[in-house]
Amino acid sequence: MQDDTPPPTTDGTAFRSLMFVIRPMPLKRRADHPYSFTNKSAMNQRLTATSSPLSTRGEPNPSVESPTKKYVEHIKRCGIIAAVHTPMHSSGDLNLSIVERQAEYFLSRGVSGVFIAGTTGECHSLRVEERLALTERWAQVAAGSDLQLYIHVGHNCQRDAQTLAEHASKLPVDAIAAMAPCYFKPQSIPQLLEFLAPIAASALRLPFYYYDIPSLTGVHLSMLELLHQGPMQIANLAGIKYTNADFAQFEDCVLYDGEAFNIMFGCDECLVDGLARGAASAVGSTYNFAAPLYNMIIDEYDAGNVEAASVLQDQSKQMVEVLSEYGFSAAAKSVMKMIGIDCGPARSPLNNLTTQQLDELEQRLTELSLLG
Repeated sequence: MQDDTPPPTTDGTAFRSLMFVIRPMPLKRRADHPYSFTNKSAMNQRLTATSSPLSTRGEPNPSVESPTKKYVEHIKRCGIIAAVHTPMHSSGDLNLSIVERQAEYFLSRGVSGVFIAGTTGECHSLRVEERLALTERWAQVAAGSDLQLYIHVGHNCQRDAQTLAEHASKLPVDAIAAMAPCYFKPQSIPQLLEFLAPIAASALRLPFYYYDIPSLTGVHLSMLELLHQGPMQIANLAGIKYTNADFAQFEDCVLYDGEAFNIMFGCDECLVDGLARGAASAVGSTYNFAAPLYNMIIDEYDAGNVEAASVLQDQSKQMVEVLSEYGFSAAAKSVMKMIGIDCGPARSPLNNLTTQQLDELEQRLTELSLLG
């Protein structure tokens, strides 16, 4: 920080002035993209595809039915999905009054949906009753709007996860998801499915996504094999929330069985790579405060301007790198206050930023001129 630089504000003024730097843009897909509203032929082929035992990578076998239209047709509506922060008071208790402001902000910034109580939402630091209350509040706030609700119900305790799933099934939400247990870890796809199947069955009316995030769960299993075996035990399997660095496998999953599943891309700073490999929806932490940037990336990519999209992606990478220097999760949550939506502190064991770090972070992100 230069000595002659005025100290950054901490009341969010600087960041609120950036809200109009990037004009919100809706997610647009090419007309020939299989997820496009206008490409009904490709969509019909997707919805009538069949699943199968896996003989070669991505090669279907017609011995098993694919997910029904009921569970996969909703993917036509997917776009930019913000992995939302769980708002808290300074005491660390839930502050559900903030949810309405989060929702209003997302809708004004071209966000299609929210992923609730995931990694960004500090799922494993929340009590079950807190997660139930959080889901109910989001359902109340989003009712009647275009905001899609994806509820993460994963838990190390299968029965607690079932409770969360059953609760979600009674609310006006769009889908549920669950990650693998991360203490006693499944060692194979059959073990993983044995854990997931009762959870998904507790909300059978809702599409179910497996949340693959091996860097945090320590569960490294073949997602292609999950798509192969999954429909035999999980009738409502709709796809994967894919937060995994294996992009080649991501593409295989997108293409598997005639693109029968929705594979939601989960790496903010590599969105262009995801688009190049067929991503039609994406879930990310920085979409909370920089969704217009990512919608611009999508817009440029879909217009065939890959170089321009890549330049914008580099700005995203800079932002992620800066946040990571301060501890990504807590730093990203602190940015919400900078844009005028105070989601409070992160819970232990995450380290919240000091006042000096917050000032430094705000100045550095202001210089990037990306938030909006």
